[in-house]
Amino acid sequence: MTLEIEVLPPVSLGRMDSGELRVIPFGSGSFSGPELSGVLLPGGSDWQEVRPDGALEIRAHYLLETDRGERIEVRSEGVRSGSAAALARLAAGELLPAAEYYFRTAIRLRTASTRLTRLNGLLAFSIGERRPSSVRLSVFELL
Repeated sequence: MTLEIEVLPPVSLGRMDSGELRVIPFGSGSFSGPELSGVLLPGGSDWQEVRPDGALEIRAHYLLETDRGERIEVRSEGVRSGSAAALARLAAGELLPAAEYYFRTAIRLRTASTRLTRLNGLLAFSIGERRPSSVRLSVFELL
């Protein structure tokens, strides 16, 4: 499936020895794929640690709701890294081709839906793209 998530301005907790810790609240969003489609529910966020080299350690937690009203919890951990020049361009809001930086996450899903119960036992990964005001995640099930 493909997720489109609007990201709101970061809330910084400040600089620490390992880097800056910040929270990125999520705005609106949607997802679609061959089996599922729907919307992002309010309240999700991405906790990030900006390492001294500019790379991000990512821990996101959010809820999706399918067009049938089924809710899915998403927990995602990963990294976004690249050359200093590419990361600076992303930070400035420039849209870069995904091949110019590395953005990957491991994803776990949970749901109470009996129709979607198989999601509870799978591991997925995403290839991310940072856009000026949103993130696009292409999500794939690991077989």
